[in-house]
Amino acid sequence: MNKTNLLALIFFTIAFGLKAQFNESPILNLENEDKKLLNWGYYLGLNQYGFKIDYKTNDGIYIQEGKSTGFNVGLIGELRLNDYFDLRIEPGLYYTQRDLGFPNFSNENDFLREIKSTYIHIPLLLKASTKRLGNFKPYIVGGLSTSFNLSSDENSREDNSTGTFRMTTNTNYCEIGFGIDFYLYYFKFSPSIRGVFALTDELVPDADPNSPWTGNINSLKTRAVFINFTFE
Repeated sequence: MNKTNLLALIFFTIAFGLKAQFNESPILNLENEDKKLLNWGYYLGLNQYGFKIDYKTNDGIYIQEGKSTGFNVGLIGELRLNDYFDLRIEPGLYYTQRDLGFPNFSNENDFLREIKSTYIHIPLLLKASTKRLGNFKPYIVGGLSTSFNLSSDENSREDNSTGTFRMTTNTNYCEIGFGIDFYLYYFKFSPSIRGVFALTDELVPDADPNSPWTGNINSLKTRAVFINFTFE
C-alpha cells in the first residue's frame, strides 16, 4: 500500500464517520467523556516507513528504496488539561520493512538489503481539539517521540560486507497530524493520520570508510506515515 492509498483510506473512514454521526439534532453519546481527568484506550494501525538519505557527494548514483506497509498496536494514556487541550502518551509496538538497493552491484546478495525493524515507539503529544460538534470533534496533534529498534544490530561486529545493515537502536522524532473523535454509543472512536520525522542520524557506518554501501552516506533518517484507529 503506497501513501496515496493510505490517504484514501483515512479520508474514506472520516467521510463515512461524518455521514453517520452528523445531523441537525443528534442524540449526544458519552456526554461526560471529555470531563474525565484521565482517559485510557488502545489503538491499531498501519505504518509506512521510509528514509531521507543525505549523501556526502552528489555523483548521480542514488540508493533505491522500496517501502511496504507495516502494522502498529499500542496503548493510550491521556491527561485532560482543559476543554481544548490534552496531553497524551501512546506507547506501542511497530513492525515494518524497508528495502534498499545499492547501485553498481550485479550480485543480488550485495545489491539488496532487507531492513526489517521492530520498534518500541513512545510519543508524548499535545492534542488540540475544537469544540465538540454533535457526536464528533476534529483535532490536531503534535509532539516529540523516541523509539527503540529491537532489530537494529547496532552492536554487531558484522556489517554490510557480510550482509548486515546496521542502524542505531535509539532514535528521536517530531510528529504532527490530525484526526477526528467520533462519540459512539459505547466508546469513542478516533481515526488519525500522522507524519513522523527523525531528528537523529540512524546509520551505523561500515568499518571500511570507503564501503560501497555506506561510504557515501552522510546521514540516514526515518520518515514515516502512521494511520491509527483508536478506541477509548
